[in-house]
Parts: sequence; C-alpha cells; structure tokens
Amino acid sequence: MPKEFFEPPEGFNPFGDLLGIVFTAYGGGRSRCELEARRELINPHGVLHGGVVYSMVDFGMGAALYSVMEEKELCATVEIKITYLRSVKEGKLICDSEVVDRRRRIAVLESEVRNGDEIVAKALGTFYVYDAG
Repeated sequence: MPKEFFEPPEGFNPFGDLLGIVFTAYGGGRSRCELEARRELINPHGVLHGGVVYSMVDFGMGAALYSVMEEKELCATVEIKITYLRSVKEGKLICDSEVVDRRRRIAVLESEVRNGDEIVAKALGTFYVYDAG
C-alpha cells in the first residue's frame, strides 16, 4: 500500500521551510509544490539562486515517488540533471513532478518548473528506493 500524504508539522522539513516550499498536490506518482521568489533567495546577480530551483525539483520528485512507494520503503536522490531556461527575479514558482518509470530499486522522474506561463527549468532525476529496516 502506498504511503499517505500528510500535512507536515512545522519543523518536519527545516530546509524546505527555510525555502518556503509548500505542496499543493500529491498522489499517483505526481506532485506539485510552490515557492514564492523572495529577496532572501536572490543571488548577487539579482536573480533567484539556481540552487533554490534545484532544491524545489528535488523535493517535488521525492514527493512524487513517495506517493507510489510502499510503507516500509524510503528513497534517496542518486542524480538530477537540470536545465535552466530562464532566470527568475520575482513571482511564484510552480514545480510539477512525476514518476516516469519505477522499478524495484530505481525510479526515474521528471519535473518542470514554471513562473506564470514561462517554463524556467526542466529536470530529469534518478532515485534509489530501499527498505527502511
């Protein structure tokens, strides 16, 4: 039986909380998370730091995979290739992620990050699935 999504309590995910990542959809091998571009996340060039977008993708992919994993399973990121298409100065980012393929121990996922109607990044990731015990 797949794991159930729950609204995590404050402090459950300190790094995600720091970035301001909020999940708005989850289930069936998909997830959607959102993040408001804030001044604290801007790099010295005046645009959103690429690591923020990467982290959003990593969280989104993990949640999408989590929704199709068994209760006793955990996962870890093996690699993510991300292509940045546009810089972001302001706005709300939306990251849609989905499981492309899931085998016993390896899963492949895709994410797309948008700022309004513009695609700002695309990513392909590989995750390792293992038993929690």
